[in-house]
Amino acid sequence: MDSMAQAFVSTRVVTPEGIRAAAILEDEGRIREVRGLDEIPPTYAVRDFGNLTILPGLVDSHVHINEPGRTEWEGFWTATRAAAAGGYTTLVDMPLNCLPETTTVSALQAKREAAQEKCFVNWAAWGGVAGDNAEHIEPLAHAGVKGFKCFLIYPGCEGFQMVTREQLERALSHVAQTGLPLLVHAELPEPIDAATAKLDGADWRRYETYLRSRPDEAEVSAIRMLLNLCRTYGFRLHIVHLATALALDHLRQARREGLPVTVETCPHYLHFAAEEIPDGSTLHKCAPPIRSRDNREGLWDALRDGDIDLVATDHSPCPPEMKRQQEGRFDRAWGGIASLSVALPVMWTAMRARGFSLCDLARLMAEKPAALAGLGGRKGTIAAAHDADLLIFDPEAEIEITADALHTRHRISPYVGERLHGKVIATYVRGEAVFSDGVFMERPFGLEV
Repeated sequence: MDSMAQAFVSTRVVTPEGIRAAAILEDEGRIREVRGLDEIPPTYAVRDFGNLTILPGLVDSHVHINEPGRTEWEGFWTATRAAAAGGYTTLVDMPLNCLPETTTVSALQAKREAAQEKCFVNWAAWGGVAGDNAEHIEPLAHAGVKGFKCFLIYPGCEGFQMVTREQLERALSHVAQTGLPLLVHAELPEPIDAATAKLDGADWRRYETYLRSRPDEAEVSAIRMLLNLCRTYGFRLHIVHLATALALDHLRQARREGLPVTVETCPHYLHFAAEEIPDGSTLHKCAPPIRSRDNREGLWDALRDGDIDLVATDHSPCPPEMKRQQEGRFDRAWGGIASLSVALPVMWTAMRARGFSLCDLARLMAEKPAALAGLGGRKGTIAAAHDADLLIFDPEAEIEITADALHTRHRISPYVGERLHGKVIATYVRGEAVFSDGVFMERPFGLEV
């Protein structure tokens, strides 16, 4: 790696204080200072990006990399390449869909070994709260996981067990002791079971059938329960992939009470709407499901008001056959949307149309996800002492999403064919270009952070 000190220069640098013309002074992978354009030391090599925007490298706090064990779904090599092409410089990997699941220290070590010399960007790991593994929570925290993930409902594949309320309560004192966040897939099975029981004989090729099978109440009732547990146990609660706007009043009240609660939603809930999803289009299947246009706009209002803290992809890839596209049955298809390489233009296209700024984008997709994972002192902002993880972005460019541009192991996506705004020009990790003008660096050097 080239160790020469560099100045990254643009008329549009997105800093915590706003967008300004600036020079980002980088040395040995760290940002030393952000200065005016006329204050660049003569010893620094200048990289002048003109009017292109320099953003902090994006941070995705909700990714399923699936390695070790299910690398045929996705792996560190392909996931981190897709991330680099999408402007992400740090991924935080979920503890399920890999084998073994990250529910013990030995499983975490297996993941670390699997990641060696395969990562184009940085990565970190969430641990799992699954079944009765409460005794593993504090050891996992000491071993370096950034927090914990649990499911209140069957997660879709064997191995990572959902938790009952009783199992969760046994784990919560340990979670609270670590001070780390608990990330929860907040759907309860009872409303889903009741709704599904009414669908006997329904056509599962219709998206409406799938939507009816996972009602808003599954999310709302789960969130009510979790907020009550948060009041009792005082742990840091994070709601992943919020899909229903009907839960927002409960979350607003929790914030007013001062409960330590944060919330994310995902690009697919902010981009698609149930009314627009064709029957049989299993590429759109995810859980919770994509809901109505009105619901989507409620999520956007919550982002604008600060009631939703961040946007994460929930990148959840699978082999094409698991999407059952020829059959088109939503009850049999895998639920997950792969979006690491396209989430940025998907989000920016919708944000610019709604009056959001590039500063909002940096906050929602870099600063806040980094803070959730305890990386706020190093990642997610362009500031002195932070790592020089940078994204060079053309916000005015128009692009068309093609399968070739996905860079994931399996190049299937409901976004293919869409015309969007915003193009990643280059992605830098610790001052080194890992992706530039469509070309990846040859040797990956991403690290666990």
